[in-house]
Amino acid sequence: MQRGSDRLSRRQDDAMKHELQGLLRSGHPTRTEEWHDPEPVADDDPALATGRGPSDAFEALRLELARHLARTPFPAHRVDLLRVMRERHAPDPLTERVEELPGDRTYRSVQDVAVALHGR
Repeated sequence: MQRGSDRLSRRQDDAMKHELQGLLRSGHPTRTEEWHDPEPVADDDPALATGRGPSDAFEALRLELARHLARTPFPAHRVDLLRVMRERHAPDPLTERVEELPGDRTYRSVQDVAVALHGR
């Protein structure tokens, strides 16, 4: 049997199947040690962890900016933000909104950019 690009050996693969067999059959964790089980989502966790997504326009805007401006050296000016967004292939509507920001202002974080854009 050709294994192709599998990262695990046949022995490791079988061991993992054996480990999960009880969980798959019973539908609930079968380990006796509680610390082995994954933690459920808490009430105060961000909505993204529960799969619901951002609930309002500001959070959606801030999330989209953070996705494209992550690891950008702040403080930054509008020109710096646009350069990074174009390098990271940000969507045109988002880039156009950033182009409307005042060029003389310095932004300290993604939050500052989101606040400035949300007010427009």
